[in-house]
Amino acid sequence: MSLKIGNKEVGPIAFGLMGFTARSKPTPYDEALKTMKAALDNGSNLWNGGEFYGPPNANFLQLLNHYFTKYPEDKDKVYLSMKGAFSFHPLGPDNSPEGIRRSIDTCLNVLEGKVFIDNWEPARADPKVPIETTIETIAEYVKAGKIGDIGLSECSASTIRRAHAVHPISFVEVELSMFTTDPLTNGIASTFAELGITILAYAPLSHGFLTGEIKSFEDLPEDDMRRAGPRFQPDVFHENMKLVDEVKKIAQRKSCTMAQIAIGWVNSLNHKPGMPRIIPLPGATSVERVKENSKEILLDFQEMTAIDEILAKMPIQGDRWPLALQPFADK
Repeated sequence: MSLKIGNKEVGPIAFGLMGFTARSKPTPYDEALKTMKAALDNGSNLWNGGEFYGPPNANFLQLLNHYFTKYPEDKDKVYLSMKGAFSFHPLGPDNSPEGIRRSIDTCLNVLEGKVFIDNWEPARADPKVPIETTIETIAEYVKAGKIGDIGLSECSASTIRRAHAVHPISFVEVELSMFTTDPLTNGIASTFAELGITILAYAPLSHGFLTGEIKSFEDLPEDDMRRAGPRFQPDVFHENMKLVDEVKKIAQRKSCTMAQIAIGWVNSLNHKPGMPRIIPLPGATSVERVKENSKEILLDFQEMTAIDEILAKMPIQGDRWPLALQPFADK
């Protein structure tokens, strides 16, 4: 099943590319390109990345340039979504007109026209800058034909309404998974359905919990940023693993992987009444994981109801963001 965003068809499962470059040991280009090619070959042509994923001289933009230099024939096959206007040093967004222009211009300059930016989004709302000002600045680039559409990430329902009133918003990145169901009840989903905005559901695998590969805090590498995640802390880890164990049982009964159940659950939300269009956005850094994630598994009404009952009995312990990032949560 394909969907349409703007004037491009996209597959039902998107592809997050953060893991290639936003880590202490980036994926070698040859391996990264094979994985990206596999994503496209398996129908995941909505690619999502960020200007700030990695250092300036070896970041996601450099990787994209390398890919489309080698595979120029793929430029029209990919729907590229880019995030920007955010920095880890110092930590936080800069959605001022100057910050937005600097970020978009950097994206355009590094990509050198080898691929079109179909959607550009500020990575976080900036409490120092009215969202209207931010959207007006991005819209300058849309009107000039330099980028396609405008997206947002991690914004409240009220912020989305204000932004959409200035310029149409095509989709918004929202964390949505069995571990994070808040958007279904906090007004996000209902607002998006009303306005016709798509949810790009990032972290559907709950930052690795639902891959089945993480069984204890010690399984996380020493330099893994998830070690700062409240849900991974040793005092709550075992409680959160109870949900993982239940998902594992469902996967065994359905003869598929836990990751496929997790992505399938997000995808199957599309069939619930009153929901906006939802596209799962799992990340992957290997061909094997891409093939696993891109296999579309849909859950029927009985299976979704059973999972709802499990989620109601097993509340997740811990905030989804580390303390350092919580000031950037858009309330």
